[in-house]
Amino acid sequence: MTVPSPDARTVPRPRLRVGAGGSGGTSRAARTLPPVAARANALHPGAWWIWALGLGTAASRTTNPLLLALLMAVAGYVVATHRTDAPWARSYTAFVKLAAAVLVIRLGFAVFLGSPIPGTHVIVTLPEIPLPHWAQGVRIGGRVTAEGLLFALYDGLKLAALLVCVGAANALANPARLLKSLPGALYEAGVAVVVALTFAPHLIADVQRLRAARRLRGRPDRGLRGLLHVGLPVLEGALERSVALAAAMDARGYGRTAQVPASVRRTTGALTLGGLLGVCAGTYGLLTATGDSYGLPVLLAGLAAALGGLWLGGRRSPRTRYRPDLWGVRAWLVAGSGVAVAALMIAAASQDPAALRPGVVPLVAPALPLWPAAAILLGLLPAFTAPAVRRTPAPEESS
Repeated sequence: MTVPSPDARTVPRPRLRVGAGGSGGTSRAARTLPPVAARANALHPGAWWIWALGLGTAASRTTNPLLLALLMAVAGYVVATHRTDAPWARSYTAFVKLAAAVLVIRLGFAVFLGSPIPGTHVIVTLPEIPLPHWAQGVRIGGRVTAEGLLFALYDGLKLAALLVCVGAANALANPARLLKSLPGALYEAGVAVVVALTFAPHLIADVQRLRAARRLRGRPDRGLRGLLHVGLPVLEGALERSVALAAAMDARGYGRTAQVPASVRRTTGALTLGGLLGVCAGTYGLLTATGDSYGLPVLLAGLAAALGGLWLGGRRSPRTRYRPDLWGVRAWLVAGSGVAVAALMIAAASQDPAALRPGVVPLVAPALPLWPAAAILLGLLPAFTAPAVRRTPAPEESS
């Protein structure tokens, strides 16, 4: 009897039931499912950020509530199908709640502080507080019009959509793997950014864990009393985690640089500084009407110089990468879908700005433009191409 080696073991696959009109083999529905996520086909975390930034760029180009709602629905669907159970993935709910809070605050400002949009449809008239003459243009209370509320709703939805897109990137991209993919010159700055990005998810996980523990002990976990009893352990855990992180970073030689010649250091500084100045000058030239001739060449030259400076600066922080993430075909598809959404929305905003920025005076219902809506639907491509995590269902209790 031959015993198979451990390397020859295969993961059992679930059997697929064939319909009445089907034949043996895989079903049509199974062929449309995205591939199962594994270490060999793991998606590059930078692709998720490019996809999310593309959706955020598209959201910044419109105030149409229908398009903004469609953008948030696309981001939410991709997150629901591809996020894991990691702490940073659980922060997406917090970003959604923050977006809702921003929308409510924006509407509250429009109600109590007024709106610059004149309107004739008065909803309610609040008592107005008189202000001194030096505060002209600002009022507290007064008339609340439907036009002003609608303008505040459109403006708040745009900011809420941006927060949802950033939350989607934070929930899908592994920050540790993203840090590993950064150039050596940006390693120290990348560590600071990663620590800042993972602080909120760990804080949310600690709050959920402590509230669950208090509920199991029969103690209140809501209100001011529950907040006081949960806040101190959360701060204590954050302090302990910071001390442990500092010790781990010091043990791994964080901040130590290699000895390089002085000429290389000067060249690195000149290329980086000159490249950033070129990027600023080229961007300014593209934004102005008279700088179309020199804006793009200066921008490309600045980018090339900045990339050269980053490459030379990476020699000062030698480090090794264990099993680096590869940028494959699926990463190109995910990142390209976000870039395509942003490019098509920018083109639509220049061709038909009235459809992407509906007015509120006169008071009319916004219409859904078909071509921008179809462009936003391209953001659903990662839901079908990126490797998805298969969650094993919990075992059923025996009766």
